[in-house]
Amino acid sequence: MARVGFSLYLITDRRQTNSRPLDEVIEAALRGGVKAVQLREKDLSPREQLELAHRLRELTSRYGARLLVNDRLDIALAVEADGVHLGEAGIDPATARRLIGPERLIGVSCHSVAGALAAQQGGADFITFGPVFATPSKARYGEPVGVKPLSEAKRQLRIPIFALGGICRNSVPEVLAAGADGIAMISAIIAADNPREEAAAFLDLLPSPAGNE
Repeated sequence: MARVGFSLYLITDRRQTNSRPLDEVIEAALRGGVKAVQLREKDLSPREQLELAHRLRELTSRYGARLLVNDRLDIALAVEADGVHLGEAGIDPATARRLIGPERLIGVSCHSVAGALAAQQGGADFITFGPVFATPSKARYGEPVGVKPLSEAKRQLRIPIFALGGICRNSVPEVLAAGADGIAMISAIIAADNPREEAAAFLDLLPSPAGNE
């Protein structure tokens, strides 16, 4: 975990902010202690994504947090983001590494043990694994995988695994016991009445990753 350096990975979705500006919600979460944000707004135009990435880069830099950009390597490089997050069926990590260099992080979304192993072999720094539990945002990926495949993935992988999908405060101990190194989430924080308090509450349940002050 030293290279990754965070245990809570916040993924954006401006449609779940309850009409609040996304920047405002993300800043509240950063104030609550979030140290990693993935910009994931696929329906925006490239220009709109770039403008939003610049704003989130400024925010995350101000709070000493990392910014990763979903899929768009060009935007990640343009705003000097800390890394990219790739889909399991998208650009492979080895190709991404050649383009973004050795220092930036590469995360990969995985939905099976086989996919997780492929991501590790390709040079990913970490993966998100799920959906572990049922969640509307991940319904298109099928039924939740549950904690058993999460445990199996942990047994076979050397890189950090972030459990994703339907995770609430009550389920954090279960996914940690199954081997997750951290958690990734959208609505639990983005849609919360008080994102700052919610982020802090989740962080209280998580181990402090090595290499993180």
